[in-house]
Amino acid sequence: MNPAFFQQIEGILHTERIDVYRRDGADRKLTLARYMLNMALSESLYPSLQFAEIALRNEVHRELADHCGTDAWYDSPAARLTPWQQDKVAEAKATLQRNRKPLTAGRIVAELTFGFWTGFFNNSHARTGIGAFLSRKAFPHAPATEQYQAKLDRRWQDIRDLRNRVFHHERILHWTDLDARRLAILEIISWISPELHDLAQALDRFALLRKDGLAPWIDKLQTQWPNP
Repeated sequence: MNPAFFQQIEGILHTERIDVYRRDGADRKLTLARYMLNMALSESLYPSLQFAEIALRNEVHRELADHCGTDAWYDSPAARLTPWQQDKVAEAKATLQRNRKPLTAGRIVAELTFGFWTGFFNNSHARTGIGAFLSRKAFPHAPATEQYQAKLDRRWQDIRDLRNRVFHHERILHWTDLDARRLAILEIISWISPELHDLAQALDRFALLRKDGLAPWIDKLQTQWPNP
């Protein structure tokens, strides 16, 4: 691969971002191929991560609206929101008001962060009872042995960790359990909606990228930017 091309890319992307792909002394070509494969794998996880987040949000919204008897369940004492979650609701409302948008339930729900929704399964809601309630109701297709708050909390923590790395363009290529994490995302989607799981699988390119590995990216670098 053309070393001048690599130097230009390294200068734009920043050396520290590239360095994590050559800690074992990899040459320029292998380093950049790893970077490209990491980006492609991250991109391939977007549909499943997006579906998991949206499905969780909408299912929790639906169940709490039914439980509290109002679409504005986030204002109801029956929702038993933690102080942190109450602050997030207030922030969501303030953002909408700042943007001169109506404070409808749909807009507020969409404004709330992923952490807000996964927070229903942490220890704080073990005391309120809402976590156990949602563990049963929001995952109607899950095996009974998996409808436990502590198990779901661990799963959502793992998904959130992967999501944050993917969305912040960080390295995931080195994770030894990456394949298992991707399957766990698809599985939890299936527990909410088998149909959405099927759609996620139809869009999924992860397995193919994983199978092909680094070779296509090395070939691309050698062919398109050969060493003069």
